Amino acid sequence: MLSSINFCSHCGTEVEQKIPSGETLLRAVCPACQTIHYQNPKIVAGCIPEWEGQILLCRRAIEPRLGFWTFPAGFMELGESTEEAAARETFEEANARVAIHSLYGIFSLPHVSQVYVVYRAALQDLEFGPGEESLEVQLMSIESIPWEHLAFPVIQETLRRYVEDVCKTHIQVHFGTVSTQKHSAVDSSASLLANGSSPSMHHPAE
Repeated sequence: MLSSINFCSHCGTEVEQKIPSGETLLRAVCPACQTIHYQNPKIVAGCIPEWEGQILLCRRAIEPRLGFWTFPAGFMELGESTEEAAARETFEEANARVAIHSLYGIFSLPHVSQVYVVYRAALQDLEFGPGEESLEVQLMSIESIPWEHLAFPVIQETLRRYVEDVCKTHIQVHFGTVSTQKHSAVDSSASLLANGSSPSMHHPAE
């Protein structure tokens, strides 16, 4: 994959695409000052806020996927931890205060060079509402998750696994790669609920 960097940020010279000595991948290299410019995946931190058998979801007020639902998540800022980023994004998008208590999943999105770090979190109170990036914010049972209106495949995949865990009363830590193809979250989650599984969101992470 070619770098999208065209000019050196140190001296302004037009960069070259080459494989530096000792490396195996093409990089943007400045022929004047020899600076190697690295581009790395961006970290997206988010959480699934829980409250008495329900989760908090936000309906997006911005593109992409305006009007679709997601759990609170966004890009990390410099100088913060992933937990701090997840809590900050939750407050910005839903005006909700959460206590991050366990890692839920790490999902790679190579097609957009992103990594999602998702936590489980406990809502501290019911004082929440739409932030600037949300049209509305709702507490939902797992039975009422709007599967056909979730914003992105990674949101669908994360919640599909979450519903399966809740129905089995066995919350575990997940990892995986999410492509542009959507998984059949509606079918798999609906079948678990139809089989009479008993949801419990108070089971500890294992």
